[in-house]
Amino acid sequence: MAQAPPPAALRPVDLSSFRNEPFTKTGDPEQIALYRAALAGLRRELGREYPNLIGFPAREVRCERKLQSLNPSAPSEVVAIHQEGTPELARDAVAAAERAFESWKRTSFDERADLLQRVAQILRRRKLEFCALMALEVGKTFPEADADAGEAIDFAEYYALLARRLGHPEPLPQLPGERDELLYLPLGVGAVIPPWNFPLAIMAGMAMAAVVAGNTVVLKPSSDSPTIAARFMEVLAEAGLPSGVVQFVTGGGDTVGGTLVEDARVRFISFTGSRAVGLLVNQRAALSQPGQRWIKRTILEMGGKDAILVDADADLDAAAEGVTVSAFNFQGQKCSACSRAVVHEAIYDEFLRKLIERAGKLRLGLAEDPSVNLGPVVSERAYKKILSYIAVGKQEGRLVLGGEPQSSAAQGYFIPPTIFADIAPQARIAQEEIFGPVLAVIRCRDFDHGLEIVNGTEYGLTGAVYTRNAEKWERAKRDFHVGNLYWNRKCTGAMVGAHPFGGFNMSGTDSKAGGPDYLLLFTQAKSVAARL
Repeated sequence: MAQAPPPAALRPVDLSSFRNEPFTKTGDPEQIALYRAALAGLRRELGREYPNLIGFPAREVRCERKLQSLNPSAPSEVVAIHQEGTPELARDAVAAAERAFESWKRTSFDERADLLQRVAQILRRRKLEFCALMALEVGKTFPEADADAGEAIDFAEYYALLARRLGHPEPLPQLPGERDELLYLPLGVGAVIPPWNFPLAIMAGMAMAAVVAGNTVVLKPSSDSPTIAARFMEVLAEAGLPSGVVQFVTGGGDTVGGTLVEDARVRFISFTGSRAVGLLVNQRAALSQPGQRWIKRTILEMGGKDAILVDADADLDAAAEGVTVSAFNFQGQKCSACSRAVVHEAIYDEFLRKLIERAGKLRLGLAEDPSVNLGPVVSERAYKKILSYIAVGKQEGRLVLGGEPQSSAAQGYFIPPTIFADIAPQARIAQEEIFGPVLAVIRCRDFDHGLEIVNGTEYGLTGAVYTRNAEKWERAKRDFHVGNLYWNRKCTGAMVGAHPFGGFNMSGTDSKAGGPDYLLLFTQAKSVAARL
């Protein structure tokens, strides 16, 4: 009998070698000048039309109907024009991705990891361009956009390390007379449906994780941030990704997105967005279609109603700062944003005073202005939704800051930091995800009561505890039911590698993006035993 080939040589990959991309000094005059130059360059391209990219190799496809991407700081300004894709185009993209998979799946993990490292280098070189584009397309300030771009770079480099580890796994225990291996194979064609609020980091991270695992992708970006995704397609091409491995289709969630989710040839769906849409994706993906040969895998991140618990012995200055940053940075439009502050009654009034003072100093203005703290919310739809919740809040509690838009929607979607005090734990603004700069402050009797309140929603994404008591922190580690928990710091700003990100309950499938197990979600393990 022929001798079986030996398993792949072990080449341990040290994940501790990973280092996060440094933050840009966004207050430095030299960096501000470079950022303004990037803005000026983009302004010369305003109104540019971007095609869909469909086929193997991909070809430019334009549609009769168009989508406009608008600047939320100045809605009369058209950032770019995109195609309103159709179900037929979505199906064409799946067919092309299926053809591309036959060759892409045969590339090695090391080859694909090399690609991601080239992506990281290009993103680093084009970082300020993407920061400026995030200001224009979704209203991110310079520091927020810099963190977003840095996270995209981190995803590329970290997932490259994970891919090398999967390509050179630790050996299995060997049965006598056998050579035993565990191989990690790609799944097939995936639908990647990212959100607008981290339009580079989450979009790129979702797509790169699928691709580096050996899958092909149909990327349907949010209609609020298609230009950033289109420019990322340029990065992939420059890095050497074969044309057609990622298909690019813009269009509506019900038309393009729904078609992708239900297509029998799609093996997995990676989705980040609202609870309502995520549950619909999960439901539709669970229904087997004619000709379907697998159970579709869903990787879902669906938001939160995140809380910071401030105990009686907390450093109140640090807590007020942490809540302010967590609640209002990027206008509260983060799934990790603090939308509930649960505060011990003994320090409630003092904490509230400090919170109002800090939040009241935040400067609201054009997102591209490096001197402002907060920009607009992303769209007129979001603007109207948030104002409707503010109206509810005025009935449910005591308005202590903000509450009124500073301009009409036609002039920009600007809503100031808004704080409601004396909110009941079961009030609507304490239970429903608002996704805007609205904070509910809730009184608790003691630490146990505080834990009861923070766990009293259907979500479980992020949370934080401010206390000097280490025993209470140990309690929170066990009993504060969220996927990402922090002690004496803000509940936003998860860093790739150090803070694998994903939540419990209705916050999603706890997929832990940026963590050591994430790529396993995009592979299937095959056990191979050869008799010697």
